[in-house]
Amino acid sequence: MRCSSSFGVSKANTRPVLMASSSTHQDINVAQIAADIVCEFLEVAFHQILYIRQVYPAGIFQRRRKYNIPVQMSCHPDVNQYLQDTLQTIRPLVGRGEVDKVVLNVTDRQARPLERFVFEVAPPVQPSVSDDSYLIRLEQALRAFVLKINVCDSMLDTLPQDVTFSIHVYTQDSAAASLEQQQLVQNFPWVEADSDSLRMPNARIIPLKTMTSNVIKMQLYVEEGDKTGR
Repeated sequence: MRCSSSFGVSKANTRPVLMASSSTHQDINVAQIAADIVCEFLEVAFHQILYIRQVYPAGIFQRRRKYNIPVQMSCHPDVNQYLQDTLQTIRPLVGRGEVDKVVLNVTDRQARPLERFVFEVAPPVQPSVSDDSYLIRLEQALRAFVLKINVCDSMLDTLPQDVTFSIHVYTQDSAAASLEQQQLVQNFPWVEADSDSLRMPNARIIPLKTMTSNVIKMQLYVEEGDKTGR
C-alpha cells in the first residue's frame, strides 16, 4: 500500500523498525532528538536539492549557513509552507521509528518521475546520548551529506524544463491509517499516491552517502529514470 498527501506524500508497507525496548526518560529524549535532527536536516536537504537540480529559478533562493557551510534556502512562501507542513506532519512518526524512507520525487509536466532522492532513516539498535561530543560528530556527518548533494549534479543528466516535485513518505500501515484519520496540519490531508507517480522502470541507482550515529542511521541515494523522449 502506498499513500500520499495532496502534494504527493506517500507511504508503504515496511518491516518493523528496531527500537530500544526500555521506556526510560533517556530513550524518550533520544527519540525526540532524533526526530528533530532528521526533520531539520531533511528541510535543509530538500531546499538544496531543489536549488542544485534547478527545479526552481536560482532567484527564489537565498544563501544561508547550516552545519557550518553555506546552503541555499527557498524564499518562496508556497514551497516553504509545503515543506514545513510535510515535515511537521511526519515528525511524530520519525520519533516513533515508523518512517522507513522519505523521498523527494522530481517529475515532469505529466507527473512522471524523473529523479527520486531517497533518504532511508532508522533509529540505531542502541540509541544513546552520552555527551556533547556526539553533536559535533553528527554535525560533521550531516555536513558531509549536504556536500554530497552539492556535487550530485555532475552525476545526473540534465532535467527537462517545467519540472516539479513532491515528497513521498514510506511508513507502516498503522501509521498510514493514523495520518489519514488525524490531520495534524490544518488543510494538509494525506491521500493514496497514484501508482504512476511511483513507477520508474529501469532506474539507475546512484549511492550518495551513508551515516550511523548514536541517535539515527541514514542513507541517501538517487534513482534516476530515462529522461530522453520526455
